[in-house]
Amino acid sequence: MVTGRQHEIAVRPPRWVVGITGASGSCYGIRLIEVLLLDGADVHVVVTDAGWRVLKEELGWDVTRRQAALEERFSKIEGGGRLTFHPNADIGASIASGSYRVDGMVIMPCSMGTLASIAHGISDDLMTRAADVMMKEGRQLIIVPRETPLHAIHLENMLTLARMGVKLIPAMPAFYYGPQSIDDLVDFLVGKVLDTMAIEHRLFKRWGGEGHAE
Repeated sequence: MVTGRQHEIAVRPPRWVVGITGASGSCYGIRLIEVLLLDGADVHVVVTDAGWRVLKEELGWDVTRRQAALEERFSKIEGGGRLTFHPNADIGASIASGSYRVDGMVIMPCSMGTLASIAHGISDDLMTRAADVMMKEGRQLIIVPRETPLHAIHLENMLTLARMGVKLIPAMPAFYYGPQSIDDLVDFLVGKVLDTMAIEHRLFKRWGGEGHAE
């Protein structure tokens, strides 16, 4: 016999936050969003001002209408996922609160400036606040740093985050599987991130031993 207030279990699709900063490699984050939407996930997207500039310079986006630019890019995806855009200045957004349940956050690519802020608990915009929420709530935070060369402060900040359980996946391509295009290299890195997220995919050929890829 059930007494008192009824307890309802809510079933929801996977829900991820994807951040894009001003580091080179915005194509990585865009491809990750695409794959997650195809997989049926709810994807919350936040982009820094510098991230929008990189989208314009690297991918030729018209970023005068930011939300519209994102929605137009993903409007034809038929995977059942849902895209939600949050301005980086909106520190009252849903993803700024630990009570809003998400599976985790990926910042891809992540600049050294954003990485430093997260490592030192500076959460003065939505990107860094959402990352701080992931850490305080014990949720998965994956950071894809994109910088070269690296100096000691960069390395110390990454070590600080690694010791807190943050997963660091540097934007380093591999060649053992025989990539034939830039898209192949992008898919390899996105696939490595998906592996860490425990999401199945076939974005690259896996190593099968004895000189063969699967």
